[in-house]
Amino acid sequence: MRLRPERTTDPSGGGERAPSRRVPRQELLLVLALSLGASAVGALISFTGVLTRPGGLADQAATLNGSHAPGRPWLDLAWQLFGITTALVPVLLVAHLLLREGGTGAALGGPGMRAIGFDTSRPRADLAWGAVVAAGIGGTGLLFYLGAHASGANLTVVPESLPDVWWKIPVLIASAVQNAVVEEVIVVGYLLRRLDQLGWNPGRALAASAVLRGSYHLYQGVGGFLGNVAMGVVFVWLYRRWGRVMPLVVAHALIDIVAFVGYALLAGRVDWLPTA
Repeated sequence: MRLRPERTTDPSGGGERAPSRRVPRQELLLVLALSLGASAVGALISFTGVLTRPGGLADQAATLNGSHAPGRPWLDLAWQLFGITTALVPVLLVAHLLLREGGTGAALGGPGMRAIGFDTSRPRADLAWGAVVAAGIGGTGLLFYLGAHASGANLTVVPESLPDVWWKIPVLIASAVQNAVVEEVIVVGYLLRRLDQLGWNPGRALAASAVLRGSYHLYQGVGGFLGNVAMGVVFVWLYRRWGRVMPLVVAHALIDIVAFVGYALLAGRVDWLPTA
């Protein structure tokens, strides 16, 4: 019996090429393994450790932006910048892979990041819609977090515990922007594009994106998981409607900036904000 060949001939004369679905599937798995997929596994391990530790979830804390070299501000700054820049490498990989779409060999003939709407072609609309989404999601998210924490379903989230030095606020803003770019480019724009190419229906792709977003926030507790799943559903719906990831990046960045900088300014000064 003749076995089915694993590779087929390109009728355009470009030689052999891999089957159309195997390559994007492998590519997607590798990108996730280098970025948010690995973060999801780490968050699950962290959450397991929290559950097996004495005390309730609300009695424990998850720090988002902590010091890497206490008492050594310049070394700490170097580590902060190193962490922010290296976290963006998977986004650069996604940009490269999108550029290669439609090309052969080393050719760069694809649409690039324009394919997911990560560009500056509509700055005013992206900023305006991003601000509107941030206001709605951010306010709702804060209320949900406070309720989840009060019910014992969430850890105390500590957005920052950096030393009071001159670079504190700029680093928090840079960290917020980095989070927004990595998450929205990978878990919305790139993931949905590849799942569409793999033949997933829109509902299944939406669920995959939303659950992935919730999974890498599981270190915050059950409330963090559920809140981010809900945010993921809204963001996927908006992306499908607009065809652009940039407004979501703006919204996410604004939400995190307010959370990080707001905590730095308000922690210990107001009684409604949980602190570690």
